[in-house]
Amino acid sequence: MERKKVLFLDLERQNRQVLHEIDERLKDISRNSSFVCGKYVSEFEELFAGYLNVRYCICVNSGTSALLVSLMAIGIKPGDEVIVPVNTFIATAEAVSILGAKPIFVDVNPDTYLIDPEQIKDSISEDTKAIIPVHLYGQSAEMDTILEIARNHGIAVIEDACQAHGAEYKGRKAGTMGDMGCFSFYPGKNLGAWGEGGAIVTNNELLARKIYCIRNHGGQSKYQHDIRGGNFRMEEIQGAVLGVKIKYLEAWNQKRSEMARLYLEQLRFLEEEGKLTLPSVLPHNKHSFHLFVIQVNTDRQVVIDCLEQNGIQYGIHYPTPLHLTKAFSYLGYKDGAFPVSERCQNKILSLPMGEHLSEMDINYIKEILSTRCFS
Repeated sequence: MERKKVLFLDLERQNRQVLHEIDERLKDISRNSSFVCGKYVSEFEELFAGYLNVRYCICVNSGTSALLVSLMAIGIKPGDEVIVPVNTFIATAEAVSILGAKPIFVDVNPDTYLIDPEQIKDSISEDTKAIIPVHLYGQSAEMDTILEIARNHGIAVIEDACQAHGAEYKGRKAGTMGDMGCFSFYPGKNLGAWGEGGAIVTNNELLARKIYCIRNHGGQSKYQHDIRGGNFRMEEIQGAVLGVKIKYLEAWNQKRSEMARLYLEQLRFLEEEGKLTLPSVLPHNKHSFHLFVIQVNTDRQVVIDCLEQNGIQYGIHYPTPLHLTKAFSYLGYKDGAFPVSERCQNKILSLPMGEHLSEMDINYIKEILSTRCFS
């Protein structure tokens, strides 16, 4: 078989599709010299709020900032506890620890890799102030159960939807069900900026007002500082880019879903042979397939080497559960504390995913996996 190259993600191709529209906006920004939180940021806030059917969208400068500002808005302080999944990108727990609060890690469901609601119940204490369910890889967590747990204990729910633009749970968009939802517009996301970017969405007017203040050094006008905040403002260029790209989000997500369907069809026989495990999609969820994550049931490094030799890019999301990272060693967790996530760390493998893929690409990946990687 002729060797070809399959990119994990192809932003250059995506940018060619939208460049002509974005160029005009960049020229306008240059002419008007409005570079931070201008009309294009405001426009995108309205567009994204409309897309999600929420009242408020407040743009910030990264997904990490979105998480941090959301926690600040509900008054998280040293001594508080916030429940987070142990299998996620570090930013989820990082935002908690920056404020001096304690991240309480919870293991995940072995089929979906999503936070396990039953283990949330067992992790709540009198110091628990919030839960951050992560809609990982593009699939929504079990929100009805999580929201009920939160209501019963009087604690907040901040959705980490940084990987779930357009994903749905029982017909509701990810990020819109809790007290707040946090999004990242890092370039590699389903909806990505040309740099860093993030947003917080909410239907709560009081929270929205507080978030607006925190974003801008704690004030609503220049040199008026009512509360402690910081510089979390979005650059105008990112608002301009996102205002164009949001028009393509549904089409891009549809293409991702189509590529995921082909993967599931083409690789099913390898799962039946016990060589890999395919992603599990909950029946009430609409998956946005930010990532297509399989489990390798043989030697993963052999498969990785094979993919590299045949021009297929890959990722591992994530190689180390958060409790075993050096950054959180102070919490005192040991090997074996979260067996599901620890087992996954040596098996999970992300295959190429994005609107740049074609049926020929999926066929090629299937052939390489079946005839060379698992032969």
